[in-house]
Amino acid sequence: MYQPTDLKKGTVCQIDGTPYRVVDYGQKVMGRGGSIVNVRLKNLLDGSVIPKTFKGADKIEQAEVTSKPVQYLYNDGDTFYFMDPESFEQYELSRETVDSATDYLKEGDNLQLQFFGSKVINVELPKNLYLEVSYAEDVVKGDTSGAVMKDATLETGIKIRVPAFIKTGDVVSVDTTTGEYRERKK
Repeated sequence: MYQPTDLKKGTVCQIDGTPYRVVDYGQKVMGRGGSIVNVRLKNLLDGSVIPKTFKGADKIEQAEVTSKPVQYLYNDGDTFYFMDPESFEQYELSRETVDSATDYLKEGDNLQLQFFGSKVINVELPKNLYLEVSYAEDVVKGDTSGAVMKDATLETGIKIRVPAFIKTGDVVSVDTTTGEYRERKK
């Protein structure tokens, strides 16, 4: 069982037999030590998003979710194909199921699929991924005013903000939960 304060972004819980993933989390502390937790939950079966408020003493059921390692093969626009490297079983997932992971997928990547019963409900990315910079703007010479950031496009097509010293061809680490630059690969 979860407490309301355990429901951080990305946590999977179960309400009335349906799995939900927390997409937004906010907590308000009330007088005399009580608190209210406001979350937005994405239904992992139909994709709908609902707001929900929990009080401090509420109990939330953990979802019976299993994970399986898979390899990303390719996509044909709307359908994404994954394969279990041991059984060679293939999984076809819709763009809605893959969700924001589409920004980070490269052919051949190893990752995890989350299952609720026998249904795939989520593509679980590693916390940090290394991706090559396919395009980075040139920085203005002489601009040394602290942490200068610029736009860069990564090999998967996602655009992020990177420090001025990053150039095309560099490999950078990206936080997959926030989409922010972490470091340049040594």
